[in-house]
Amino acid sequence: MSQLGLILFFLRKTLITLTLVLFYYCFSIGITFYNKWVMKKFHYPIFMTLVHLVMIFVFSGMSRTLTSWYTGNSRICLSWELYMKKVAATALVTALDIGLSNWSFLFITVSLYTMTKSTAILFILFFSVVFKLEELRPWLIMVILLIAGGLFMFTYKSTQFNMEGFILVLVASFLGGIRWTLIQIITQKAELGLQNPIDTMYHLQPLMFVGLFPLFLFNEGLSLSASEKLFRYHKTSNLLHMMFVLAAGGVLAFGLCFSEFLLVSKTSSLTLSVAGIFKEVCILVLASHVMGDQLSTLNWLGFAMCLSGISLHVALKAICSEDSSKVKRMDKLHNKTTTDIDMELLLSNGQANEDSEEEDVIY
Repeated sequence: MSQLGLILFFLRKTLITLTLVLFYYCFSIGITFYNKWVMKKFHYPIFMTLVHLVMIFVFSGMSRTLTSWYTGNSRICLSWELYMKKVAATALVTALDIGLSNWSFLFITVSLYTMTKSTAILFILFFSVVFKLEELRPWLIMVILLIAGGLFMFTYKSTQFNMEGFILVLVASFLGGIRWTLIQIITQKAELGLQNPIDTMYHLQPLMFVGLFPLFLFNEGLSLSASEKLFRYHKTSNLLHMMFVLAAGGVLAFGLCFSEFLLVSKTSSLTLSVAGIFKEVCILVLASHVMGDQLSTLNWLGFAMCLSGISLHVALKAICSEDSSKVKRMDKLHNKTTTDIDMELLLSNGQANEDSEEEDVIY
């Protein structure tokens, strides 16, 4: 390939990556501010999450059907026994993670939510070590100290700090660590056949709905049934408006899931991690200018410290992955070389035996 061809290939690949990142930003940033905006006038976050789960399930099912018609191949559908054994725990944890995250918007600002939610990487690291998906390395301690210290500085003497909302997000981050670890496990098991993100989304939503529904009945069921927002509405226009608002959130939720998986499949998880870092910066800047969130110098320093920890983790993860791939390539080359040598010895021994047999025939 000529030098001009390489440049065009690089530019094309860069343009595709930037397009996918912007596509991911639209849904990720959009749904963050959407949730905060809706919670100001619709105080039923768990019900809103249930609506989003139903819409994601419907869109995933439609996507599976269209894909089957186009390719002529049927999509994977797990048996009930395998479904309950392998997917139930992941679905329940994912439902609680999303539900508590949306619930926290009743109490805290977008800035505090974004900062606290970013600590999910700590719990992802922890559970990755527990489930032996990640090796415990010394630099992980530095990453943990930077992120934990940054979180403390960000929340220290914050004028808009709310303990109840902070605890909800922190628990959601803890559950998020379990969630993404379990999702990694089920998507990497070839026998399950859930490598395709649409199939994973389709199988997770029903159990997520079932797991979150009791919490909705306990916390919001009675209040929502007597609310004029939905069931006791006075004007049909108000009901249609609220249904449109909730449906828009479902579209954003499906788009976010799809854009995340699309970005990873076309680039890498490292690209998603780096994009997530800059996304959090964008959210904080927008929150301080658009939503009026108040951030002190200490808060910004804490965020920078936390961001440094996340960046260090991403960079070292990339280095370790590259070293691991090099080792695998060397092992593969070594095995190939060993095989070639063994084959040569086998052939030479075979030739020697043939010569010996010929000698026996002559004499």
